[in-house]
Amino acid sequence: MGRVDATCGIPGLVLMEAAGRAVARAIRARIRPVPVLVLCGPGNNGGDGYVVARLLEQAGWNVAVAACGEPRPGGDAAAMAARWRGGRVGFEPARAARAGLVVDAVFGAGLARDVGDDVATVLAAARGRVVAVDVPSGLDGATGLVRGYARAADLTVTFVRRKPGHLLLPGRSLCGEMVCADIGVPDAVVEAVGARCFANAPGLWSLPGAAVADNKYSRGHVAIAVGPGMVGAARLAAMAARRVGAGLVTLVAPDAPTAALLRGAEPGVLVSEAAPLGDPRVGAWLVGPGLPPDAATRALGRAVIEAGRALVADAGLLSACAGTPIALAGAAVLTPHMGEFTRVFGPVGDRLAAARAAAALTGAVVLLKGADTVVAAPDGRAAINENAPPWLATGGTGDVLAGTIAGLLGRGMAPFEAACAAAWLQGDAAAAFGEGCLAEDLAAFLPASMSKARG
Repeated sequence: MGRVDATCGIPGLVLMEAAGRAVARAIRARIRPVPVLVLCGPGNNGGDGYVVARLLEQAGWNVAVAACGEPRPGGDAAAMAARWRGGRVGFEPARAARAGLVVDAVFGAGLARDVGDDVATVLAAARGRVVAVDVPSGLDGATGLVRGYARAADLTVTFVRRKPGHLLLPGRSLCGEMVCADIGVPDAVVEAVGARCFANAPGLWSLPGAAVADNKYSRGHVAIAVGPGMVGAARLAAMAARRVGAGLVTLVAPDAPTAALLRGAEPGVLVSEAAPLGDPRVGAWLVGPGLPPDAATRALGRAVIEAGRALVADAGLLSACAGTPIALAGAAVLTPHMGEFTRVFGPVGDRLAAARAAAALTGAVVLLKGADTVVAAPDGRAAINENAPPWLATGGTGDVLAGTIAGLLGRGMAPFEAACAAAWLQGDAAAAFGEGCLAEDLAAFLPASMSKARG
């Protein structure tokens, strides 16, 4: 936001007035007049707070301001503080406890230090509703992590665009209702800044269409490696790949008994005991679901990469590369959950930064799974998924996700777009099914989600 402010050509006071007006408007649209305490910090976030206080008081609300520090003389925040002619009270827990509404304008998204006990104590004392300006104070706008303390808000009003911290956990759960307000910054200015992080949704990617002249080979052939005695994961992945339009899916069995078991399952899936690495019609491979994390799994992954095929590395293949991430170099997409990611790349603090670093190291798109799934590309682009319902946290859904990615890769989507689309489609499909959704249910709902994504 700072770069946008600096390059948009609009005076800072004008932007600050517009930001405060947006917050006041959002409050008045949702809350009946109550005694208000506006907590103002010394920076521009506090400047926004002084505007909110002035506008609410002009509308007839009972408003007081409590400042935890004075703005820098000569700055925009100081100018807005000077325009506030209403009541000032001490920055004290008792004041926050008595207010019907607390406006948190202490610290914004760019906070570079932990919130001190003096501020945390006042924020924690709030008993009425809390409205946060930009972010709840203490929430790091870049990471979604809490710097010392953050009081959950009932409503958060930010400006121009949401920040990663609004989407990443735990930040998303602290923001309450989220409003992103237009404060007059032209879209062209935002685009010129060159954003590299996005909320994942249709528009960021486009699904492949179907042509009249298509055949089963032109729609993409996907191969999925099957583990001995662990066929369920591969079958789930195969079902998803077929539902998103792959023309052919081959399950590659490790032995004759497993092949026989697979041939008695879904009739539309091909089964082979020989890895079709030399078949140019097989464009995408999925290696990992149901596979043991051993040398053979790792060797198969390398063989796929060296054969020039797009590889989705999941589960057993990821664990087989624990501590040696360079073994995954050349893969198209990696799909670790947090445990797998930590085994391969090391401990994670900032999920977004960690996924980007892993993508840069391996040259692969990294989809770091979770309620706030992050998709990172080697070129620095990243997307954060926000539509996954909590009932996706059940066994097998990761296999469906990996199969969806492989199916979209097979149909010609680029790795970053395929991973982003798959994450969104799975979240939408699970939401459409509703609570109680199992991995086995997801594939049947993917076509409707694809239609929805196309608009």
